[in-house]
Amino acid sequence: MAAVYGVLAQFDSPAALLAAAEGVRDAGYTHWDAHTPYPVHGLERAMGLRSSPVGWFVLVLGLSGAAGGMLLQWWVSTLAYPLVISGKPLFSWPAFVPIMFECGVLGGALGAVLGFLFLARLPRHHHPLFNSERFERVTDDAFFLSVEAADPRFAGEATAGLLARLGARHVEAIRDDEEDGADGTERGSEGGRGVGGVRG
Repeated sequence: MAAVYGVLAQFDSPAALLAAAEGVRDAGYTHWDAHTPYPVHGLERAMGLRSSPVGWFVLVLGLSGAAGGMLLQWWVSTLAYPLVISGKPLFSWPAFVPIMFECGVLGGALGAVLGFLFLARLPRHHHPLFNSERFERVTDDAFFLSVEAADPRFAGEATAGLLARLGARHVEAIRDDEEDGADGTERGSEGGRGVGGVRG
């Protein structure tokens, strides 16, 4: 049997998804996510998300870029090619500020991109949720919430039952490969029933 990745629940509206997110958050789950076709106002608060750490990547790489730019100019002007220009000292730092600033901007931009890719675990060419045919509607008009089996509180039937009680119109078990059926999922039914194959 294929390994269980988790359970996927479909909801009818953004309001239903928000309420379900609050319920899953309050139940103590930590390895779960919400999936929507467009940004839903208040969803990050309902999920209990903290501020993104991407800013720290930007800060560290931005300062590193600025310091690297200044260090490079110091090395070139004082050690590699020491030239006296208009009687100025070799290390005439005010003239180096524009390059230092640009290197800082470049470092910050790289920090934003690389930090996002690292935290989002990208690039990833396949995800177990793509095994669900229903999940294809997430870019159109459907709202989903997934709970991973890696969550310490994940208990298969109990987790699926919680999602059903929170208003899911459909709950299905997602497997990590395509051994279990044609698309790697165990089919649920409307109203969250029929998830009996999920194992914690």
